[in-house]
Amino acid sequence: MALELVLITGMSGSGKSVALRALEDAGYFCVDNLPPELLLSFVDLQHQETRRRVAIAMDVRSGTSLPQVPAQLRELMERGVAVRPLFLDATTDTLVRRFSETRRRHPLSKSISETGADLHRALVEAIELEREELAELREHAHVIDTSVLRASQLQDYVKALLSAPHAQLTLVFESFAFKRGIPVDADYIFDVRMLPNPHYEPELRDLTGRDAPVAEYLAASEQVQDMYADIASFLDHWLEPLAQNHRSYVTVAIGCTGGQHRSVYLVEKLAEEFGGQWTTLKRHRELGKT
Repeated sequence: MALELVLITGMSGSGKSVALRALEDAGYFCVDNLPPELLLSFVDLQHQETRRRVAIAMDVRSGTSLPQVPAQLRELMERGVAVRPLFLDATTDTLVRRFSETRRRHPLSKSISETGADLHRALVEAIELEREELAELREHAHVIDTSVLRASQLQDYVKALLSAPHAQLTLVFESFAFKRGIPVDADYIFDVRMLPNPHYEPELRDLTGRDAPVAEYLAASEQVQDMYADIASFLDHWLEPLAQNHRSYVTVAIGCTGGQHRSVYLVEKLAEEFGGQWTTLKRHRELGKT
């Protein structure tokens, strides 16, 4: 059995410690803030210790050595290590709020005056600088948007992702509400707000797209079925080329106004459709359930 290495990177304040704890609970040997210079020798040591599941967190504190990481990951994959990179992200507004609530200093923040305006501006500048420095790592990883996730949801997401087979493309369908923001982890976003809305039917308002009455209501709509057929046709055409391009994960986000009915119904239906061909996961961001 090949060694499995999960590399967790991402924005400061995005939840990397929470994700690492989830992996530790799942039986991974975990190391936080490993310097990139030690990555290859660390993996060699794990081979000697006969460990098979290892998780490492790295962040911007590693500074100038971070650009080494993509080449190191390619070398490890050539050695037969099953590398699974995860990148945790969140909107700038969310990160600013988290740092403000905890009174933590951002690792890239500089010494500044104590006026509120200067503190806010400096924090935003530090976050944007961090995005630039981590851009290449983000490009080669599966991104998880933690902007509106509770710690328990993030833990569930990480465990679900890593339970999927590594050797093939994993298709993630995610429902969301536009009123709470677009997921930054989505590869494709489909807006279904123009479809008939069960929210305006009193007997359906408190149900979700997982409930039979809502599903029956939406299934009876020609518009809904046309939208479903168009999304399915797009994915049928492009998933195979994506898999051939060595993509490990593809996230398809379906958004409606409240994230309760239309988007949930379509995610459930699409996941059922494509589950026979691809490893498929479901997320319902606003329902708080996977």
